[in-house]
Amino acid sequence: MHHFISLLLVIIGLHVSVQTAISVEDLYALHAGNGMSWGWWRFADRCPNGTYAAGFSIRVEDISYGFWDDNTALNGIRLHCIDPSKGLSRSYENYASVQSDVGSWGQWKKIQWCPFGFLTAFQLRVESPQGIEDDSAANNIRFRCSGGSLLQGDGTFRGNWGEWTSTCEGRGICGIKTRIEEPQGYSDDTALNDVRMYCCD
Repeated sequence: MHHFISLLLVIIGLHVSVQTAISVEDLYALHAGNGMSWGWWRFADRCPNGTYAAGFSIRVEDISYGFWDDNTALNGIRLHCIDPSKGLSRSYENYASVQSDVGSWGQWKKIQWCPFGFLTAFQLRVESPQGIEDDSAANNIRFRCSGGSLLQGDGTFRGNWGEWTSTCEGRGICGIKTRIEEPQGYSDDTALNDVRMYCCD
């Protein structure tokens, strides 16, 4: 009997350790597929358990037009996560913000919130390689909310919108991972190149 109880405790302990070991990258990922490949994928970050992204904000370097200007456009994306049990509103006082790595330039724009529901899919605006001219890679992002609304970031206009990602089958987006090129010194900077979002049930 003692052996049976010990075995049962071991099994339960293993089960608990497996459950707590699940990372954001074990979740279902959304990827637009039109990002650029400069830089490296950085760490993934996740909303606190039981919360989902209902809003986002972006860090953007505004376009400048000098001959030697080096534009990086979209530099960072933050997800703003809320607890659905606390109600859904257009403005939230209690929320958690998560982000992956960000580029070095630009300013954070205002938070945009879903009028109802959570972020469930996204679309990325990306400039293709420009040869000897200035590259900016990712320029802007759009999100679809579970209530049907569309939110567009205050990014820049270069490049083209890619296809929409698939839609989260669970409640919504709960995590993020970015591909960032580090500062290049006297060479061409692009900052944020690509992004993955993760879905939670």
